[in-house]
Amino acid sequence: MARKSDNDDLLMDDELSAAFLGDDDFNQPENDPNGSAVMTAEYDEEVDDETIVPGQLAIDVFETKEKLVVKARTAGVNKNDLDISIADNSLTIRGTLSAGNEEDVVNYFVQECYWGEFSRSLALPVPVKEDGIEAVLKDGVLTVSFVKVKQETVKKITVL
Repeated sequence: MARKSDNDDLLMDDELSAAFLGDDDFNQPENDPNGSAVMTAEYDEEVDDETIVPGQLAIDVFETKEKLVVKARTAGVNKNDLDISIADNSLTIRGTLSAGNEEDVVNYFVQECYWGEFSRSLALPVPVKEDGIEAVLKDGVLTVSFVKVKQETVKKITVL
């Protein structure tokens, strides 16, 4: 996820750190003493729970001869905290990334990790069979595989 400012400087190019960040999590860049752009996150201690927007999950979507595959980095997410559904050729992945118990924290010096709910919906680019879908969570990567619907060869239509 890269974002450009008015002067077209690249602000954020690291997909790993952007995996669960929403677009509204960052202000405009500030210059550090070395003159390069630095992103600053805006944290508001008075945020109302109803205004919190779920983070967006970064995904890869590709196809093989037989399958359509969706991969997402979900490191730290328990498979019981994932909800995957398909309806009308649209896939939705929802989940919760738990930070654990941090009751004793007095002060954060750096807080860049996204903790909480995340969600991603996408229209699948090719028709798939809704039965036989396989979802595997391994080594922090969620892989959802679909069997593609075989498309008939092109049929010529006669105009009457």
